[in-house]
Amino acid sequence: MSSGPLKRIRRTVALRLTVWYSSIFILSSLLLFSIAYFALSSSLAGQDHESIRIKLEELLNLFEASGLEGLRKEAGSVKKFEKSPSFFIRLAGADGATLFLSIPSQWSEFDLARLDEPALKTGADGRIERLPSRYNKSFLEVATRSAPGGYIIQIGKSTEERDAVLSHFRGVFAAVMVPLILVGFMGGAFLGYRALAPVRSLVATIRSIGAGRMDARVPVPQTGDELEELARLFNAMVEKIDALVTAMRQSLDNVAHDLRTPMTRFRGMAELALERDEEPEKCRDVLADCVEESDRILTMLNTLLDISEAETGVMKLDIRDIKVSELIERVVDLYGYVAEEKGIRMSVSCPEDLIASADDSRMARVLANLVDNAIKYTPTGGTVSIEAQGDNAEVKISVRDNGTGIEQGELPRIWDRLYRGDRSRSEKGLGLGLSLVKAVMEAHGGRVEVASLPEGGSIFTVILPNPKAVTK
Repeated sequence: MSSGPLKRIRRTVALRLTVWYSSIFILSSLLLFSIAYFALSSSLAGQDHESIRIKLEELLNLFEASGLEGLRKEAGSVKKFEKSPSFFIRLAGADGATLFLSIPSQWSEFDLARLDEPALKTGADGRIERLPSRYNKSFLEVATRSAPGGYIIQIGKSTEERDAVLSHFRGVFAAVMVPLILVGFMGGAFLGYRALAPVRSLVATIRSIGAGRMDARVPVPQTGDELEELARLFNAMVEKIDALVTAMRQSLDNVAHDLRTPMTRFRGMAELALERDEEPEKCRDVLADCVEESDRILTMLNTLLDISEAETGVMKLDIRDIKVSELIERVVDLYGYVAEEKGIRMSVSCPEDLIASADDSRMARVLANLVDNAIKYTPTGGTVSIEAQGDNAEVKISVRDNGTGIEQGELPRIWDRLYRGDRSRSEKGLGLGLSLVKAVMEAHGGRVEVASLPEGGSIFTVILPNPKAVTK
């Protein structure tokens, strides 16, 4: 029963951070101790060796000046050395026999038989040799020099004092290391807990969103690090998802509302056709109305699908270089008859060699939607003008009319799906044209702008980023 929670604890990022921090802290402490221990040991050994060499040089000079008697006077009696066991002193003849020996009684544990080894007897350079203790890990460090007359002077010092200092240093470190490990673990736990606070907030927010609270947001820590950026990006993503979900719900509500009327008419006409099975001409008219209504419904659904593809980034675009003048000419030819029938004059201003990189069919549909709206809301005798211009960075195509214009309060909402302003409710339409224009332009990496003109009418401008755009 308890293995599950234990496994979850072992897998937590906080525990792993704590273990890593504690391990690094402990290893760093061990490394610092090793460096300090090596430095202290080297320093103490260097001081001992230097004192041995200085003392050896003094005794050598004394022996050369005063002989054996002078050495005895300097060394004093054995009891004197027992009170202050600083140095071991030995004078040997050319045959190796000991002529004088001064050694504290407590140093008798060292293997003095090794004093006659060749390495010690012929050590004319004063180098340090080590004699091990028979009872512990201490050594007697001995330096040897040759004196006039074939004599050998040896002086040594025990490492017991040095070993005691180093042993005390190790004991202090061991005593300090235990609380240091606890401090390191607690510090790692605290830092891990504090560092992962934004992640816990993120997890809590995700759970809230999963429970249906789309308004939940992650608190953004003012730390200036990656976790702050993660929180900001997550909140931005949630806001975008929330906006898409809200738009989807509104679209579904609007589609359901807008489909109710044509479907009711569709059903009514079908029932009417069934009742008039003896009147073929009237049945044919009813069926033609049914086809018209089905086309309207299919157009609405297909447009909604195109908008969704563009907004979600899955719309396939056939990007190529197109002549903007030819694009405008095709749209004007398409709507020229409608404008002429309504008594609206159309004007075009576009450089012949203006090139843009875009999907030709998608841009034709965008421009057609804007021209269709301009003609629809421009009164008889009005003017619809299309103007294109470009530079090395972008291409702009503007559609301007002198119609009814757009209320300032409606400008932000005209891009919403199925939205129709008060002035447009009397006109036929699905309320999807401008939503499609905005979605397609954003899919191209461009944008669309709108302005309501003070003198009446409005101007829509689609802007394509296009490094190849050049007007010669």
